Amino acid sequence: MTDAPLTGITVVSIEQAVAAPYATRQLADLGARVIKIERPGGGDFARSYDRAVHGDSSYFVWLNRGKESLTLDLKHPEGQRVVRLLLDSADVLVHNLGPGAAARMGLDVAAMANSNPGLVVCTITGYGDDGPWRQRKAYDLLVQAEAGLLSATGSPEEVARAGISVADIAAGMFAYSGVLTALYIRATTGRVTPVSVSLFDALAEWMGQPMYYGHYGSGTPQRTGARHATIAPYGPFTAGDGGTVLLAVQNQPEWRRFCENVLGKPELVNDPRFAENPDRLAHRDELESIIAAGITQLTAAEFERRLEEAGVANARMKDADQLLDHPALAGRDRRRPFRTPGGIVQTLLPPAILSGVDVPVGDVPALGAHSGDIMRELGYSPQHIDDLVRRGVTTLDNAPID
Repeated sequence: MTDAPLTGITVVSIEQAVAAPYATRQLADLGARVIKIERPGGGDFARSYDRAVHGDSSYFVWLNRGKESLTLDLKHPEGQRVVRLLLDSADVLVHNLGPGAAARMGLDVAAMANSNPGLVVCTITGYGDDGPWRQRKAYDLLVQAEAGLLSATGSPEEVARAGISVADIAAGMFAYSGVLTALYIRATTGRVTPVSVSLFDALAEWMGQPMYYGHYGSGTPQRTGARHATIAPYGPFTAGDGGTVLLAVQNQPEWRRFCENVLGKPELVNDPRFAENPDRLAHRDELESIIAAGITQLTAAEFERRLEEAGVANARMKDADQLLDHPALAGRDRRRPFRTPGGIVQTLLPPAILSGVDVPVGDVPALGAHSGDIMRELGYSPQHIDDLVRRGVTTLDNAPID
């Protein structure tokens, strides 16, 4: 196995919550050294979202494995000095600070271009670092609303928030790929390119299909619960024993096999109401009634078996707490143990499988677990570190993780 691809790359991240931590955790998964700057006292406020994982936050455990935690009061000049010393030997700075905060600390793109011209700066904002909404606060649900996701999610009677922090995750993904691209440009041309990603732009990109469908077609797609808004049949169906099976017919060959081999109704294949997807969508209620009647004598298991034999995509509903034990993960050795401050847990390997690459699965740091080590690396004496602790500039927590 070869070393992880980003071994030797140092990332300094001034981050909170989800978007920036998600980007930097993926850099850590590729072997980068990620130094996470946290507030003395409470740290990243995602640490206190819940206590679900051996007393630690499920958000924090998910987003922060493989990182080093350094506590600094960035409102204090000494805290800012430590950051600048770190950046002198770093490759990447990532931050999702509030509007104007980076500039006030001299950590914005323009300042870094003068003081650290080789540094890739990645800025994550709510609505962009320019334009009329640059000062506006942005949280995941609010961005879901502004980007139109809420209008497309839920039942006809009620909108619904996506069950995960989808705007944050989208921004984190684009920040991650943007940083990788910037590092590639630097390595191949010597040119340093800053990266800027907004939650709104990221989610707007993911909303491309409903945006085009609504703007140029028939208006905003209707909310259809667990059914697909623009493809039919695509959604959950209840078998005779009360079990639910989700199926998806994506093309005409699948439609033919579904009618002939699953329902035993070949006459539906060329029925003008259902001949092509736009027809099936226009007559969705009639079609779903026919399907529901056709599976009343089948158990969910029998229905699922027929779909599999016919080559029609299908799934059964799983709960989130069943995911770690899913056979598609357990049967492919996709889980690994790692340590959190509260104990050992299982995590999932990164989705991108790089053949022959040894992917590190690092531990989740306690708040300030690496403050002393990092500051000693920067040349601070034990007496100077103790003084900074007394003055509230940093905190130390070097207790081992059990």
